[in-house]
Amino acid sequence: MRDFVITTDRTCDLPDNFIKKHNLKIIPLYYSFDGKIYGEEDDLDPKEFYDIMRAGKMPTTMAANPEAVRKIFSGLVNEGYDILHIAFSSALSGSCSVAETVARDICEEIPDAKITVIDSLCASMGEGLLVYKAVKMKEEGKSLDEIAKWLEDNKLNLCHIFTVDDLHHLRRGGRLSRTSAIVGTLIHVKPVLHVNNEGRLVPLNNVRGRKKALISLVEQMEKRLPGYEDKNDIVFISHGDCLEDAEYVASLIRERFGIENFLINYVCPTIGSHSGPGTVALFFMGNER
Repeated sequence: MRDFVITTDRTCDLPDNFIKKHNLKIIPLYYSFDGKIYGEEDDLDPKEFYDIMRAGKMPTTMAANPEAVRKIFSGLVNEGYDILHIAFSSALSGSCSVAETVARDICEEIPDAKITVIDSLCASMGEGLLVYKAVKMKEEGKSLDEIAKWLEDNKLNLCHIFTVDDLHHLRRGGRLSRTSAIVGTLIHVKPVLHVNNEGRLVPLNNVRGRKKALISLVEQMEKRLPGYEDKNDIVFISHGDCLEDAEYVASLIRERFGIENFLINYVCPTIGSHSGPGTVALFFMGNER
């Protein structure tokens, strides 16, 4: 049995030290401000990215570049590795389709190559939590096929609950009408959303005020936790440059459920371009999405 490498997209939002420690290979995704393209080596610090958005500039995003994917995949195959790729939700980006096409082409060119692509149907640190689970299983000695089966069997139990601070970013991304965004802003409505079984962002409910929105994330978690209490040795939280709010959510979870282990990190520019500064997203294993 050949050794294998886990690859994923920049949208996994895992910290760089985790990526380096576990030898993960990351597919870059790109975004632009005023026609200047960022990503890979020429990337903005997350705080700088969100400060630019707060100043009024709106970024655009692009799916994975097929040539960049081919370079990473073919390089690993030529080094003798099999590949397990955990992809950004196909309902939110064309990156999964790009990875599937490149993997198929390489496997046709090199008959003994093995590249398994998992459509995570996840985003941000939801994708990251699936990668985290895969890494732990690999370190326990599980095979590529065993991990791939677990991912397929359990990915719809990876819950994503999140809120945004500015409704206009959801409007720009087609998630909300212009009228709803204007009215909601005027009356201080904060939407709570989730990622459904198709990997799409859909609304759950609206609440009045930021603090109630953050509390609602934990209330939604409580609904999904029965039967999965012992499957959450760690909970992930991502944020759009609002660390204090992310830590507040962690404190509520610690108090309510006794969970002590958290990984908190920024929402990357690719996703942050559509969710905006002030996003807080919660990820955990539950009985349903």
